[in-house]
Amino acid sequence: MATSPDATPLGTPLPDGQLVAVDGATHDLADLTGDGPVLLAFLSNHCPYVRHIEREFGRVAAELVDRGIAVIGVSSNDATSHPQDGPDGMGEQVERAGWSIPYLRDPDQVLARVVGAVCTPDLFLYDRDQRLAYRGAFDGSTPGNDVPLTGEDVMAAAEAVLEGRRAPEEQRPAMGCGIKWTPGNEPT
Repeated sequence: MATSPDATPLGTPLPDGQLVAVDGATHDLADLTGDGPVLLAFLSNHCPYVRHIEREFGRVAAELVDRGIAVIGVSSNDATSHPQDGPDGMGEQVERAGWSIPYLRDPDQVLARVVGAVCTPDLFLYDRDQRLAYRGAFDGSTPGNDVPLTGEDVMAAAEAVLEGRRAPEEQRPAMGCGIKWTPGNEPT
């Protein structure tokens, strides 16, 4: 599934929200992000598109954190219908992929609906004022297309944000597995 480039308008503010850690502790999004740039990455353990990028995503995420961007991984999939995307699977994924970023659950799927996430991976980069600057793909690589895995799309947007410039206007839509909505939570 590909995202629509106009689904979440650029300039939309970073919402408030609560996320749940693998250990069950609840965290306010604002406490995790601070007051600077933020990358929200909607991810899942079972999706082949996420598995395709997960190691390179971890490398890029660590670089972004070192450069002052808060990076938060979010799993919004219904863990009842997709238990591999619940806490145990998330912990396994963090270890397998070598992630050093917080990876939390959005169990009620409110954050995914508010920001307009529709698939995994779906990346939302907010600028220094925490306004949406980029929404889309990690890069042009997908499972089996032989395009090199670089993270160039999100890195170009991050570079612009860090330099106080607008992110590139041309933004590749995210493509991946649709978010597995809990019945009744589907976006309208």
